Amino acid sequence: MNMENIGLALEMMGQGMLGIFVVLGIIALLVALMQKLDNRKK
Repeated sequence: MNMENIGLALEMMGQGMLGIFVVLGIIALLVALMQKLDNRKK
């Protein structure tokens, strides 16, 4: 086991998790925006 490989794997995993959280945040903002727009029509 090479410590450099472990470091690279952790870095890639961190970037993947960050990407997932960013996408989830964008989806949450879109849902909140859609709810506000829907409430205005009623």
